[in-house]
Amino acid sequence: MEVNVLNLSGKETGAKVQLPESVFGVQPNDHAIYLDVKQYLANQRQGTHKSKQRNEIAGSTRKLHKQKGTGGARAGSIKSPLFNGGGRIFGPQPRDYSFKLNKKLKQLARKSALTYKAQENNILVLDEVNFDSIKTKNYVALINALNVADEKTLLVLPAYNNNVYLSSRNLKKTKVVVASELNTYDVLNATKLLLTTESVKTLEEALAK
Repeated sequence: MEVNVLNLSGKETGAKVQLPESVFGVQPNDHAIYLDVKQYLANQRQGTHKSKQRNEIAGSTRKLHKQKGTGGARAGSIKSPLFNGGGRIFGPQPRDYSFKLNKKLKQLARKSALTYKAQENNILVLDEVNFDSIKTKNYVALINALNVADEKTLLVLPAYNNNVYLSSRNLKKTKVVVASELNTYDVLNATKLLLTTESVKTLEEALAK
């Protein structure tokens, strides 16, 4: 798939870049995408949820009333889960939600997500993205020039650029990542994918194995 290369003003430079079929033209695997996104979201969970069981509640262990003859249910402790302020039955405990996925499956998921973006013509390729200073208005000018200001955008850079990253951080619908750290969730979560010519090469080297 061939795409026109744009400059920071949103105008065509006259150059074209070939999106490699091995990355942007595979047979999409929806189940691989599902598993990779599920793992990503699971890894975001802290797993620090905790409720107290009856043995952790501060309270008397005195028997509330005699066993028989009261006409009521038998009660042995005020810490029983049946009473207000008692322990919780089978409550949440701290746990690790992460799970393992094979490297090739994760690669297939990323290539599948990138293929969907290519099929939907939601990929824009820029010759280079670099700012002289850290200013939000620089990034606003870029997305306005590309006519994507009202859409969720993901800018993929070949290497970390502090000026670009910090200039975008104050905008809700934008995200900047390095090509080597690109994940399936971010690709699918964005409406438009912004790549540079160098990041296309980086993705090809990383995923076309």
